[in-house]
Amino acid sequence: MGGVHVAVIGAAGMIGRKLVAELVREERLGDAELSHLSTVDLVEPDPPAGWAGTTVGWSADLTVPGAAEAFVAGRPDVIFHLAAVVSGEAEADFELGYRVNLDGTRALLEAIRAAHIADGYCPRLVFASSIAVFGGPQPEVTPEDFAATPLSSYGTQKAIGELLLTDYTRRGFVDGVGIRLPTICIRPGKPNRAASGFFSAIVREPLVGQEAILPVPETVRHWFASPRSAVRCCLRAAIIDSELIGPRRTLSMPGLSATVGEQIEALRRVAGDQAVRLVRRRPDPSIMRIIESWPRALDASRAQRLGFVAETSFDEIIKVHLEDELGQHAG
Repeated sequence: MGGVHVAVIGAAGMIGRKLVAELVREERLGDAELSHLSTVDLVEPDPPAGWAGTTVGWSADLTVPGAAEAFVAGRPDVIFHLAAVVSGEAEADFELGYRVNLDGTRALLEAIRAAHIADGYCPRLVFASSIAVFGGPQPEVTPEDFAATPLSSYGTQKAIGELLLTDYTRRGFVDGVGIRLPTICIRPGKPNRAASGFFSAIVREPLVGQEAILPVPETVRHWFASPRSAVRCCLRAAIIDSELIGPRRTLSMPGLSATVGEQIEALRRVAGDQAVRLVRRRPDPSIMRIIESWPRALDASRAQRLGFVAETSFDEIIKVHLEDELGQHAG
């Protein structure tokens, strides 16, 4: 056996970079040794540090004719599809959102299907979906099989992606697993154009003495997991027995339900009142309209039974951020 060939689409993004780093650190995926690593994004990802195996990194737009076929030509055994235009940007730029989030996914699936017809190729494809596939009104805890009636373009694009993944898997072209990720918090680095970005900013910035804008009331409740948990969910999805998943190919990932007020109180416990005072209230109705349509909590019991895990308190999420991004380790 020559080991496993893993490809990461969206490898220059936050989760993509962390996933690649974890794969390189472990040098394996499940029980299989990592032999080849392909990293793809619109901007060519940096070569993974500390990796002596075969690496192919390239810049590609999967919606360009021939690009997805060229990617699939390497016949990766496992593909992580993380590339996306985020929620706020997809809402602001309708054409871009559909081109990247829908057309890119369809192009990838079609390239895999063509390869399957040619030689039986059938990779494991992990598709990063989102809680935005659900739209209001919703119960306090949203079941995994709740009707997908998204109230944003981003959510609609992800919901269509879930359906395509299920159908291409049913037809035997691909072995797909969709993971509905919670809002990932605390995201490191500069804010992106996600509508949910403030959830990270109101903790991340005060922790380093900077002001942050809070555009929604403190009573807003949401579903969270850390970047570390997102990577672990991706890795678990890559190796889980397909028979255990069954015909419903997308799983709602575990997370924790917390209000903005509870986030702020967790910040206070870690960094004190001086950090909390750096959170500035500035209501933004456009952001509130998107956020209030998303789930407050998910029933992730099926995923939990299958071995997916996440944090259980916002204090844990802050601890992960301090350890992974600021190099601070609790005693």
